[in-house]
Amino acid sequence: MKESLEENKIALGAAFGVVFGIILGAVIDNVGLGIALGIALGAALGSTIHKEDSSSEGEEYPHTR
Repeated sequence: MKESLEENKIALGAAFGVVFGIILGAVIDNVGLGIALGIALGAALGSTIHKEDSSSEGEEYPHTR
């Protein structure tokens, strides 16, 4: 269950990236490029959020291993 929650953060970032990419693509008149940039930036954002959550979990219980 925990793995699916971690994967969902990256997927959620990519999904928001697609929406942002479509809007950006419409503005710059190149939807394909906008979607590609949006997915890349959204996945990077989701990965960063995932890493921040993972590091804060380790600080909460530092003596459990």
